[in-house]
Amino acid sequence: MNKTLTFLAIPMISSIFSVAQAQSKLKIEGILVNEKSEPISGATIKLSNTGVTTSTDSEGRFIFDRLSAKNYRMEIKAFGYGKHSMEVTVKEEETHLGPIIMKGQSESIDEVAVYGKYYEHYKFDSISGSLRLKTPILELPQNIQVISSDLMADQQVFDIVDGITRNISGATRQGHWDNQYANIRMRGSKIPAFRNGMNIEASWGPTAEDASMIERIEFVKGPAGFMLSNGEPGGFYNVVTKKPTGNTKGSVTLNTGSFSTYRAAVDLDGKLRKDGKLLYRLNVAGQQKDFYTKYNYSDRVVIAPVLTYKMDSLTSLTFEYTYQGSTYLSNGNYAFSPKGFADPGISNDFFAGDPSFAPNKIKDHSAYLYFDRKLNSKWNFHGQLAYFNFNMVATSSWVSAMRANGDMSRTYNMADEAGENKFAQFSFTGEEYTGNVRHRILAGADFGTKKFWGDFGVLAQDTLVTKPLNVYNPVYGIAAAAIPNPDRSKSVKVRAGGQNYVNSVSYSSLYVHDEMAFLEEKLRLSLGLRYTIAETIGKTATADRTDKALTPRVGLSYSIDKSTSVYGLFDQSFVPQAGTDWEGNAFKPVRGNDLEAGIKKEWAGGKWISTLSAYRIKRQNALTDDIDHPIAGTNNYFKIALGETTSKGIEFDITGEVLPGLSANANYALTDSKVSKDGKQENIGNITPNTAKHTANAWLTYRLQQGPLRGLGLTGSVQGMFDRAIGTTKESNFKNYIRTDGGISFQNGKYSISLMVNNLLDNRKLLTSGSITKTSEALKKQGIVDYYTYIVEARRNFRLGVTYKF
Repeated sequence: MNKTLTFLAIPMISSIFSVAQAQSKLKIEGILVNEKSEPISGATIKLSNTGVTTSTDSEGRFIFDRLSAKNYRMEIKAFGYGKHSMEVTVKEEETHLGPIIMKGQSESIDEVAVYGKYYEHYKFDSISGSLRLKTPILELPQNIQVISSDLMADQQVFDIVDGITRNISGATRQGHWDNQYANIRMRGSKIPAFRNGMNIEASWGPTAEDASMIERIEFVKGPAGFMLSNGEPGGFYNVVTKKPTGNTKGSVTLNTGSFSTYRAAVDLDGKLRKDGKLLYRLNVAGQQKDFYTKYNYSDRVVIAPVLTYKMDSLTSLTFEYTYQGSTYLSNGNYAFSPKGFADPGISNDFFAGDPSFAPNKIKDHSAYLYFDRKLNSKWNFHGQLAYFNFNMVATSSWVSAMRANGDMSRTYNMADEAGENKFAQFSFTGEEYTGNVRHRILAGADFGTKKFWGDFGVLAQDTLVTKPLNVYNPVYGIAAAAIPNPDRSKSVKVRAGGQNYVNSVSYSSLYVHDEMAFLEEKLRLSLGLRYTIAETIGKTATADRTDKALTPRVGLSYSIDKSTSVYGLFDQSFVPQAGTDWEGNAFKPVRGNDLEAGIKKEWAGGKWISTLSAYRIKRQNALTDDIDHPIAGTNNYFKIALGETTSKGIEFDITGEVLPGLSANANYALTDSKVSKDGKQENIGNITPNTAKHTANAWLTYRLQQGPLRGLGLTGSVQGMFDRAIGTTKESNFKNYIRTDGGISFQNGKYSISLMVNNLLDNRKLLTSGSITKTSEALKKQGIVDYYTYIVEARRNFRLGVTYKF
């Protein structure tokens, strides 16, 4: 308690001290408008000689407070407009600039943006509004990396599982159920999925977001629950969906490629009323894609409309709905071998299912309601509600036994799931001054309820086929009469009650955060505190839990100059966990402590940025597969809690235009994550499962800036993961991963065309996940052997995309 009081007293003492300082009332005020005298909202305005940044409100107004009497250089950036800069001299108490007219980008200016300012498509100066903080990324005391929709388009990424981790240091994806959800790891743990600032992580979900609905993806390294919602100590990724911009524009993208891939996406953005009070954004996508494995396929449709109503100049209401539906044959592309991983005797197109199986279907609905109100020139209120409804009707087959000759017996299982999540967030953000100290204050509340039901019952045990499927010479075509017909006369919610797949977690929390700026805002001290109550409901009384936690945060950032900052961070996290172990006992929440330090620098006038960070995370009660207790008839295991894992590492990222025409997104990470405490002494020192000690990635694009071939671009990419570990081990035991890609593209005004060749060197040993199943001595006497389960990536393949913007 004494520590808490001391922690809370720090901002009070600094405020009392600051009030005694002389107060300056000098300010700059202005309004940003276009050539039609319409206000421009959301523009970024920076005083480049101080680094202070603000943005325009819904009326296009902006203000800089507490200035000194001197000359300032003001830089203005607004989407759809040319970059503008001006000199401002502050002499009087108030400097009114009046309307500043921004000129819309003409076709020639668009070409300059395409060819000469390509870095602006990769590099962001600020985080999204969904993270609630207005501080520029350069000045935040945390490592935050952003993937833009432009970068995803250049890489021809179709969804969240489609290679986005290559762009973030230390981020890896453990391939699993590609049709359903991403499984992304960072800093020694699986990180949760956020969407628009809400933690939507579910037992098996959420559904992987389609690229058509994504504006950007923000990877927040380390805990940051004070921002908005409970998050893992390793960090989280926040998918920011597309919203109306108020600018009338649109695009159509068509893609085709290997394995019968056909895709179309349309993005429409504009006004439904001439006065600009009713705005819309509509994204629609359809996709038909066969997998590289025989017979397997995935058809997807996405519909994502968004409406914004500006009730008045200070108030807006936004409604967002997303539907993602998919039909597929098998949820995953696994291979099985009695010999080892990436068995050369097993074809890259091996399919563990059968074309006679009924197709599986996913229907995923989500809806958001946002309310924003500007209370005055300094304070804003934001509220948002969200509802998620997920339903999967599916079956699956899985190996039950393996013989040395490759004969594989299979089971046939139900795989129905349902999920229902509800969330609410309310926050106040504002700026105040006590003397010469600027305060950026965030205070709010966060609520959520997550429910999940699953039926994974066995329909047929080793009797699905008259003879086993041989992995070296598979023969397909099961008679329809041999395939059991699932009984779905009762809902999955009823059926799940008789199994161990009913989870419900509710939480509520209050948080406050204050970023104080000293020494003309060169030194920034961030203090945050969060109080959370979480309730987990299980099938039995032993599975019920109620937990409470107070988690503090302290961050320090200092600007050495206008392009360089250093930072240090201490943060704690608290994440409730649903489910039970094999004995029916509820899991304790994940607790984490993070220490981090780093340096950030912008180069070449802000064209590219580099970030170097080092961290240490102690994480208690992390869950991993309990390989001693598999769930009968499925490809899953019960979970078991590790005592404590300690992760240490170094991360380095660069993003932007490093040379004229040469844009880069490159990174390296050293991740040393091991079990540091456990009830079993022999487990201490084990590598945290599914960890790669070294990861390195580079994506380089060179685009010609002049001459008759101006706009022609060449792309090269390499991805690497080394010293990988799976299961229980103290030494690396999984194959290294090195993948190369290459491409060529051409951009000319409104048109662009791109050809990407993935796995350029046709590496057939690119493993994204793996496990080893041990067989009992009794079964070995019957000829049953240990076997290896893994997912190997597709052989060499291509994607061709054409985009027209209007």
